[in-house]
Amino acid sequence: MTQAADRVRNALADQAGLPADPASALADPAGALADLVAAGGVVILSGAGLSTESGIPDYRGPTGLARRAEPMTYQTFTGGAAARRRYWARSHLGWRHIAGAIPNAGHHAVAELQRRGLLAGIITQNVDGLHQAAGAQRVIELHGSLYRVVCLGCGQRTSRAALDERLRAANPGWAAMATQLSPDGDAVLADEEAARFQVVGCEDCGGMLKPDVVFFGENVPRDRVEACYALTGSARALVVLGSSLTVMSGYRFVRHAAKLAIPIVIINHGPTRGDTHARLILNAPLGQTLTTLTAR
Repeated sequence: MTQAADRVRNALADQAGLPADPASALADPAGALADLVAAGGVVILSGAGLSTESGIPDYRGPTGLARRAEPMTYQTFTGGAAARRRYWARSHLGWRHIAGAIPNAGHHAVAELQRRGLLAGIITQNVDGLHQAAGAQRVIELHGSLYRVVCLGCGQRTSRAALDERLRAANPGWAAMATQLSPDGDAVLADEEAARFQVVGCEDCGGMLKPDVVFFGENVPRDRVEACYALTGSARALVVLGSSLTVMSGYRFVRHAAKLAIPIVIINHGPTRGDTHARLILNAPLGQTLTTLTAR
């Protein structure tokens, strides 16, 4: 980490008017981060690790499920009614937890940095809406949002809260206990409980409803990807928060920044796929680190 801090201090000296002081960076890597962000033009790329302090588990970090439960794929969801019933039963339970989550110190710190005009933009891989709940604006939701539902028949988008009311009405007396929860709101549920769950269709056309999120096996809309590439390419620095960068969906923007020699900072618990591209790596709690950053 200290060698990376030296590199970021030196690399940013010309770009941000910072003194190239390896000894200072060695002693204070958080100070090097603060100097970088203070120069402005920073793009944030956030992952599930940012939301763990709000009680939402991540995929591969300390609170993750270690993939004991396989995520729903687009092909499985659209391929059979039983799979959709199982998904919606599990998601119905998980939604209560997602909807009840509140932004943590990390989300509030990112929103504060944006209010101070230091961020060029925010890209999130999360679908929990906590950036916006903390007051952040103009957030690119790379993988969509659990707060919306889309009809695969007519394309109409409606609120998840409205669907929740319809599902409760369609399943009076249905009660089940989730044993685990994933970042996409998919809870682990016994098959016999899921089999009793009743699914509803689109109110307009009766079509198949799907959460407005990108499932595994489904592509992120091209215009959204291009917007993220453009934002990353214009950044003075890319700061990754709480992502292992295991999937290409987010990792490609780290590669893009590296190709353009844009400084990359990674704050995460544990190693990431992008570490070889980073000029500063902080293995630290997100909430505390970001709160300290805004103070400095």
